[in-house]
Amino acid sequence: MTEHLTPLDTSLLHVEDTDRHTHLGIGALAVLDGPIPDHRALMSVLGERIAACPRFAQRLRRRVFDLGAAEWVHDDDFRLDRHVCRVAVPGPGTDAELFAVVAEVMSWPLHRDRPLWEIWVVDGLADGRWALLVKVHPCIADAVATVHILAGLSDEGVAHPTRRDSAACPESSRQRTRWNGALRVATTVAVDAMIGAIKADQTLRGAARFATGLLRPVTPLNGPLTSRRRYTAARVGAAEVEQICRAFDVTVDDVALAAVTESYRNILLRRGEWPQADSLRTLVPIRQAMLLPRLPVDEDDPVVRLRLVHARLAQATVVAERRDAWMAVARAIPAPVTAWTTNLLSRLPQRSVVALAANVAGPDRPLQIMGRQVSAVLPIPPIALRLRTGAAILRYGDSLFFGVLADYDAVADAEELAHGIEAAVHRLLVRSRRPWRRGPVRDRHGLSLVVNV
Repeated sequence: MTEHLTPLDTSLLHVEDTDRHTHLGIGALAVLDGPIPDHRALMSVLGERIAACPRFAQRLRRRVFDLGAAEWVHDDDFRLDRHVCRVAVPGPGTDAELFAVVAEVMSWPLHRDRPLWEIWVVDGLADGRWALLVKVHPCIADAVATVHILAGLSDEGVAHPTRRDSAACPESSRQRTRWNGALRVATTVAVDAMIGAIKADQTLRGAARFATGLLRPVTPLNGPLTSRRRYTAARVGAAEVEQICRAFDVTVDDVALAAVTESYRNILLRRGEWPQADSLRTLVPIRQAMLLPRLPVDEDDPVVRLRLVHARLAQATVVAERRDAWMAVARAIPAPVTAWTTNLLSRLPQRSVVALAANVAGPDRPLQIMGRQVSAVLPIPPIALRLRTGAAILRYGDSLFFGVLADYDAVADAEELAHGIEAAVHRLLVRSRRPWRRGPVRDRHGLSLVVNV
């Protein structure tokens, strides 16, 4: 039975069509203990495990003038060696060299005339390590499913679920949460506003406020993208984050976003720019919703900042729930209308959202591939629509990994962003160990908070 691309998934293709520097591949990077397997044996194992998912042998066929929805068809010329590539990092094989390879691969588009995925086998890492980089177009899989692909390539296969429910194969993944959904929100505002026009006045007003927010004045953190990327990562102890959560009665998402917020604040200050209350409006796919909170980059105190993040996420979730009804109807819009509308919208520069931050479910148990232990799993978000940086958070084992993808020319201090995240978590950990008392704090936007002071 022929399966068609949904109108909202089609919008992702239009984003790439209208900006030659936008490539929406999302990824997951697995670092493994050595030695690296024989390449022929590795290709045989990967080929056998990839064959379990038919989507990996399918390509997209689009209609002329987008008069109908694109459809998935079998690629008669499918060859595994076109999708599984091997590369060696230059010496000394540190994480810096590995991240440079990741950035280079994420700078390239996926070929539309082939199935939209790649796996890169990376050799030459220090201490006998090697890596697997899975790169997939969000038309195939969201971030959760992309990480699950790694689990599917492991020795126990889909017996390794992720920490949140996800499908065993991306073709059966229907929830489309995380980055994929976040990009839809940013690229289909015009369609949603059109739907909102036939809704009740309250819904229409909410849609108008949302769409207007995307067109506010530009900040130094967003703008046109170039053709190259930077990738870097941070790692913090999961037990430390859990201690912070217990001490301040917040969630892991709150701690992660507070750390990201502090790091952005420090970058702005180093650039000689004073952070403003609206400097960091961020797309946050979280708890089955696409949120647009203004993260408190203007707040200096780390604990107050953490509580502000907690309160603003709660407030943004309420707003997102009101918006869900009219956003869901977008799936029923005829394919030509959606295609033409999103094509037009994607050419309009949004100027308010400056970053993307998402928490991705990781495997709930250690993975092995061909008997080699996977020591780390790092997420790789996309960047597009003038968002020059994206951050993703994933838990694997006893660590939380932050993956940061950034525009090469616009964000030369991407590595500082990762280091700043680690430092921010450490500051919160130190504060969590101090005696504290509860005291009232009022947010600049009127939110009433209770924080540890």
